[in-house]
Amino acid sequence: MNLHIVILAAGQGTRMRSTLPKVLHPVAGKPMLGHVLDCARAMQPQQIHVVIGHGADQVREQLAAADINWVVQAEQLGTGHAVAQALPQVKDADQVLVLYGDVPLLQQATLQQLSQQAGSQALGLLTVMMHDPSGYGRIVRNAAGQVQAIVEQKDASAEQLLIREGNTGIMAIPGTQVQGWLTSLSSDNAQGEYYLTDVVALAVEQGVAVEVVHAGDEEEVLGANNRQQLATLERSYQRRQADRLMTAGVTLLDPARIDVRGEVIVGQDISIDVNVVLEGKVVLADGVVIEANCVLKDCVIGSGSRIKAFSHLDGSELGTDCVVGPYARLRPGTRLASQAKIGNFVETKKADIGPGAKINHLSYVGDASVGAEANVGAGTITCNYDGVNKFHTQIGAQAFIGSNTALVAPVSVGDGATTAAGSVINQDVPAAALGVARARQRNITGWKRPSKQD
Repeated sequence: MNLHIVILAAGQGTRMRSTLPKVLHPVAGKPMLGHVLDCARAMQPQQIHVVIGHGADQVREQLAAADINWVVQAEQLGTGHAVAQALPQVKDADQVLVLYGDVPLLQQATLQQLSQQAGSQALGLLTVMMHDPSGYGRIVRNAAGQVQAIVEQKDASAEQLLIREGNTGIMAIPGTQVQGWLTSLSSDNAQGEYYLTDVVALAVEQGVAVEVVHAGDEEEVLGANNRQQLATLERSYQRRQADRLMTAGVTLLDPARIDVRGEVIVGQDISIDVNVVLEGKVVLADGVVIEANCVLKDCVIGSGSRIKAFSHLDGSELGTDCVVGPYARLRPGTRLASQAKIGNFVETKKADIGPGAKINHLSYVGDASVGAEANVGAGTITCNYDGVNKFHTQIGAQAFIGSNTALVAPVSVGDGATTAAGSVINQDVPAAALGVARARQRNITGWKRPSKQD
């Protein structure tokens, strides 16, 4: 079936009180429209058309992709008018799916069911049973339960307002009917707009079957018109992610206090404490433990590794049985081999840390390689940047770097070598040697401390 998808994303979102177009407001770190595009792409359509208006340039710039046909709606004259802007590009469609750029929780399975049930001949409607349908169009059925029309809230009678089956706006329109129906719409209503929902009455009038699919729950089809609704969407999304992780075998000490802002791939018997944020693509192998208040972005964590509280890992890869933190920061390009340890208040960047190596406290190691079972003392820094270029530091296996050592790159400390505490090492230290680079101590007897002047 030749499927086209039209996503309506032209609204201003005035109740957001923001210069950012409504569909660019994020849920789980991604624009709402980005979530809708993901769902649309999963349907593998012939073409995706996104109708934009307010903030069109911003939307196009942020979500630019080769598979999107951008359609500008210069005047916002209603949903029917918006879809009509894409008519020149959907002439060969067997089915046109209409989605909304501010409904980010829609699931592919629901959309697939709607598309298949409607096919190329029927009009498909996605509806939802609501506790409070205020603001939603009502699904009007006859005595036999057949859909007759959708009545918008402002046009509904008192009796129709009691209907709890709400219109989500998401529909599948037969390709053979889409041109005729959309060009037949009238703006004779309370809003003076061209309602897409009026195609239901046209379908009934012309004897075209109307197929209805119910959304699994209200949350799946919620939109966001203000900050409160945006926050509701965020919590709903995060609750679903927490459920998915627990189903996969992850222990969440409090499912309400985890934020997933990307893709998380998990093994078994993982434990995650409160206030953990997982961004980008994160892979957690079996037995990983993440303590409270950690942030992991684009990381691979090997089995049995432990991330202690308040640590921040970005673009890093850990082997098996590593320990990081607390209060550690691993920046992009950090790789830890098995059983390596990064302690409190340690920062690394573009660093390869060998098996069993330790950087226990208060150090910066960047653009460096640290050999197996090396020990880097507190206060050590690699001086890797001269203001223009970056240089590499090599620390050999079983080397011992004394506390408060400055390693001025490019420099190499050989296998089994030692640097004396407080040294500034700017020349290579041979294997098994001691490098000492500090001023000789001088004691002054009889020295008097300064006294306060009156």
